[in-house]
Amino acid sequence: MDTKRLEMGMIGNGSIAGLVDERGTLQWGCFPQFDGDPVFCALLDPKDHDAGFWSIEIDDFDHAEQTYERNTAVLITRLYDSKGQALEITDFMPRFKRHGRIYHPVMLMRRLHPLHGKPRVRVRLRPLCNHGAKVPGTTTGSNHIRFLLGEQILRLTSDLPVPFLKRELGFLLDRDFSFVLGPDETPDDAPSGLLEDHLARTLDYWHQWTRYLSVPFEWQEAVIRAAITLKLCQFESTGAIIAAPTTSIPESADSGRNWDYRYCWLRDAAFVVRALNRLGATRSMEEYLGYMLNLVSANGELNPVYGVTFEDEIKESEVAALGGYRGMGPVRIGNAAWQQQQYDVYGSLILAGEQIFFDQRLRRVGDRAIFEKLEQLGEVALRQAEQPDAGLWEYRGRKSAHTYTAALSWVGCDRLARIARSLGDTARHDYWREQADGLRERVLAWAWNAEQGHLVASKGGADLDASLLPLGELGFIAYDDPRYIATVDAIGQQLREGNYIFRYRHADDFGLPHTSFTLCTFWYVNALAGIGRKREARAIFEEILARRTRLGLLSEDIDPVSGELWGNFPQTYSMVGLINSAMRLSRSWEEAL
Repeated sequence: MDTKRLEMGMIGNGSIAGLVDERGTLQWGCFPQFDGDPVFCALLDPKDHDAGFWSIEIDDFDHAEQTYERNTAVLITRLYDSKGQALEITDFMPRFKRHGRIYHPVMLMRRLHPLHGKPRVRVRLRPLCNHGAKVPGTTTGSNHIRFLLGEQILRLTSDLPVPFLKRELGFLLDRDFSFVLGPDETPDDAPSGLLEDHLARTLDYWHQWTRYLSVPFEWQEAVIRAAITLKLCQFESTGAIIAAPTTSIPESADSGRNWDYRYCWLRDAAFVVRALNRLGATRSMEEYLGYMLNLVSANGELNPVYGVTFEDEIKESEVAALGGYRGMGPVRIGNAAWQQQQYDVYGSLILAGEQIFFDQRLRRVGDRAIFEKLEQLGEVALRQAEQPDAGLWEYRGRKSAHTYTAALSWVGCDRLARIARSLGDTARHDYWREQADGLRERVLAWAWNAEQGHLVASKGGADLDASLLPLGELGFIAYDDPRYIATVDAIGQQLREGNYIFRYRHADDFGLPHTSFTLCTFWYVNALAGIGRKREARAIFEEILARRTRLGLLSEDIDPVSGELWGNFPQTYSMVGLINSAMRLSRSWEEAL
């Protein structure tokens, strides 16, 4: 396949996800779940096979258009030939309520529809297995093809005759054709009938879901698309939320910073549920809280990252059969971060669960049992607050006592005090308030570097770090505190390039970073607004919005010179940042109307 860029649309349903490029080719998709075998892996350049994709190609291609059905996860691609003939591809993964539950099968549906004339097209479906190493065997029936993908079998059922699929024959598109790729089961209905039914129900599900979002007045379309994208990253069966549906898209060209993000980082997921909470989509929080509580052991100890079905070992290895995004390997499967100590996760989880004790809309309100589970996390947070760890940036070659870690531990103690007060437990309120106040005083004492004139990233250090920016929003330090204002100013001077903010500027395990971290730029926007520089904040926010793909998505990183997107895609961190900044900067509905 040709060289790829991150100009792709995401489809999904809470079980699986896929990325479809501008011309309607499915470039990425793992089965039977987010972290499964990438059956469609052309995005990462299979070395030995021209495969790993599902394309629908029009003869004499001229141009393409792509959009989502408004307020849904249903993707529409239109291909035009040089004669003005055109076709429309509808891509989606079914998701809707059925028998009182969310129906989210391991299934991808595609519909071909002639828009103008009778364009000549061909369908090429070429999955791979064993992480791009092997072409699967097939068997065929009267209207289906079975792909023998190692331990799983996928069946394509279609009303396009099988020989046209097997031999990739061209044909004139004079009517609709439907394709259903899913479990090795005979569908209950003809492909067209099944697709039309599932499409209507899926559209209705997303329309209802977005209808009840509490969006800001400004940037509504951007916020809604970000919210849908976040929802697509939650694994329905357990409540886990992945950091991104991809692996090994490098943070910058040929950097080796290629990581597998198809797992649930407890911190990242906590960011996601807080953002969705702000929009009123609280069900994700309830589901994630269930996932989190299932992980809490008797002593409250947690890894920073887990598999979507609670795997606590995510062994990291390199895949030989895949050359990497634009040939920039290595491709990694698994993530060694599961072995690290990242102590900020404890405070992050308490923060994520806080709302369940105060939001009366929820079916289940927080109770004593949940509070006691969160207290286990709080005790670990308190114990480890000022101990060296890998930090939220997951340094692989060193540990420090990080300011962000300590501040999030304070957050945990502070929120536990609030929760205890809401439960009428004076003793536990006083205990956690005392712990929070003492920790905050100690951390601010060692995090302030008088010689540098700003807060620093770690105890005894001198480096700046963008993770100092959200300390104002978290309430750890007041926006009008001169120490915080000085820190924001210093970050603007030292970590800003153009309107983009780097995580840090010092060398790490892979040398100096070359791309900005998108979430950090949103953090900077929020900090500027908090200290009264709202006009500047809005200008930067608008520029970052302009860097989204045409479909409104963001990856992890942005090249501050070219504006090109890098890193795993779409990235939940970045979509969270967009939502939070839009909510902070938007005029209120009362002001605007």
